[in-house]
Amino acid sequence: MKAFSANGTLLPAVMLAASLAAGPAAAQDGKPIKIAVMNDMSGVYADFQGIGSVVAARLAIEDFGKQIGNRPIEIVFGDHQNKADIGATMARKWYEVDGVEAIVDVPNSGIALAVSEITREKNKVFLISGGVTTDLTGAKCTPNNVHWTFDNFALANGLVQAALKAGNDSWYFLTSDYAFGHNLEQAASGLVKANGGKVLGAVRHPIGTVDFSSFLLQAQASKAKIIALANAGGDTTSAIKGAAEFGIGKGGQRMAGLVFIINNAHALGASAQGLFAVSPFYWNTNEATRAFAERFQAAHPQKNMPNEMQAGVYAAILHYLKAVKALDGDTTGDKVVARMKEMETDDPLFGKGHIRVDGRKIHSMYLYEVKAPAAMKGPWDYYKQVLEIPGEQAFRPLDKGGCPLVKAN
Repeated sequence: MKAFSANGTLLPAVMLAASLAAGPAAAQDGKPIKIAVMNDMSGVYADFQGIGSVVAARLAIEDFGKQIGNRPIEIVFGDHQNKADIGATMARKWYEVDGVEAIVDVPNSGIALAVSEITREKNKVFLISGGVTTDLTGAKCTPNNVHWTFDNFALANGLVQAALKAGNDSWYFLTSDYAFGHNLEQAASGLVKANGGKVLGAVRHPIGTVDFSSFLLQAQASKAKIIALANAGGDTTSAIKGAAEFGIGKGGQRMAGLVFIINNAHALGASAQGLFAVSPFYWNTNEATRAFAERFQAAHPQKNMPNEMQAGVYAAILHYLKAVKALDGDTTGDKVVARMKEMETDDPLFGKGHIRVDGRKIHSMYLYEVKAPAAMKGPWDYYKQVLEIPGEQAFRPLDKGGCPLVKAN
């Protein structure tokens, strides 16, 4: 192949090679690296991700250094309103029109699955912190996904093991009626049965349910020892409050939130005492987590402490940016994710870990119990650690998910 300069002079081969190599970098020079936070800013999950995830993303950019080479790093955000069509439309516009390179967070597994497919189509990056369906690292895994914080298997695994060891061998599920709830119920019920327990039934409720009376009465009538909540956010809080009104928990039955986070404990107050939470992150663990939490709280409009999904947004963005920097600013989706998998993870909130070929981020999970009010040393000091579950035991085995990337390797 021959190439000529602007005045028609034949370019030497070495100069031609140099100009071709510089082409992609030059095209990217000065172009912002845009990272978009997508979640529920106004509905049932707003207090659990919402603006807090945006705060976490901004702290990650601040700590990384705000630019890579001549490319500034920018954060944009949007509200998917828990509607798949809105989430999908937003993702396409971000990628096709607004120059977004990566989308992060995305609670609501149905929307996360839609965003995952669009991200693969556009060869961008999806950093999942809020969505928890195991399908994202299973049959619907892609080379463009990193599933950071936790998933339905890890959440169910820790809670089921603890409950069964305590003799709670009969379960009834109260399940959010969409992809997330179905997947969570399936994961938990499978673990219950595999470990010798019994599942006595299940009832499903719409997302954003206000009155759980009819669902709780069905669960109470089952006589199951555990009423397991396969829901999240405000639905979990509302169901637990409703259970207290019916006296559930005093007659031999126990409520168990499969996705119970610190914001639930804060909303429930003393009535959360004794409930279990399974999480990879608690703000009051060590000096590094406390330092982050203080900065986060100062920047949060409601002065909340960070939860695990917001911590996941922070840590995932940091690792993403390290990979982009290692690629000299190249933000091509599959290249960045491949580099993220090659690099060991290390950040102040999750510590050391790694990302598997299926996109699953591996780190320890912990079983916590909500403290009695008298044992709390200050505001938001809700948890005491019961046990640590090493990462390789906490998450679904690599060969059990059906991810095509695993088969290809």
